[in-house]
Amino acid sequence: MRLVSWNVNSIRARLPRVEELLAAHTPDVVCLQETKVADDAFPHDRFAEFGYHAVTHSEGRWNGVAVLVRAPLAVRDPVSGLPGEPNPAEARWVEASVDGVRIVSVYVPNGRDPAHEMFDQKLGFLAAARDRLAILAADGPVAVAGDFNVAPTDRDVWDPSAFVGATHVTFEERAALAAIVDAGFTDAYRALDPEEPAFTWWDYRMGAFRRGMGMRIDLALTGGGLQATHAVVDTVFRRNNAAGDKPSDHAPLIVELQATSRASGQHD
Repeated sequence: MRLVSWNVNSIRARLPRVEELLAAHTPDVVCLQETKVADDAFPHDRFAEFGYHAVTHSEGRWNGVAVLVRAPLAVRDPVSGLPGEPNPAEARWVEASVDGVRIVSVYVPNGRDPAHEMFDQKLGFLAAARDRLAILAADGPVAVAGDFNVAPTDRDVWDPSAFVGATHVTFEERAALAAIVDAGFTDAYRALDPEEPAFTWWDYRMGAFRRGMGMRIDLALTGGGLQATHAVVDTVFRRNNAAGDKPSDHAPLIVELQATSRASGQHD
């Protein structure tokens, strides 16, 4: 199974780029974040033309997550929202079963600042995600992919000294992410390449992308006997395309997934 995860920073603004992504990588599943569109305005018909159907969880102007699935793969048991999340009104979690794998698209709160009340909500969201994912991993193959808004280690930021006192790199955030991994998950990219920074986000300002000033905050975690056999960040989609439109500030993560025979047997 080929899975792509991408924070598109508005599906309306980035729809042509998502279509380019589908044509370039022909993924089986796409996890999108920050769709920023109401459910009734999501471009279901347009994706159907490309052979994909979507499970969405949206709130309108902000946030929003989706799972696109390539036909003829079936989608089973879709669920919107994360049990125990601090603010259920925010659309940050959607899951569904595809070809025997539980797929989750997640957009973790930014946290704003360690002194801000949103920081505690971020930690609460990560704790709720840990609890839910531990249940899913015990049940069978699962992949959770999206914008975690946490750089797992100092290797995952361009300059650790530039982030002192900021979100995304604090001990509390990293410990909360590590707790998810400890619940039975593997950081797919890092397991395959322990050294490559593989940044997925660059600020729009200061020529950050050109200067390599990025962070690896978009992750794919696998559990329940599911493993990644290949992973790459496609930075082409962080650049302007031929039409010259503004890209998302994130680049898509492409992962090839494979269930072990033991995991596959759980779904026989």
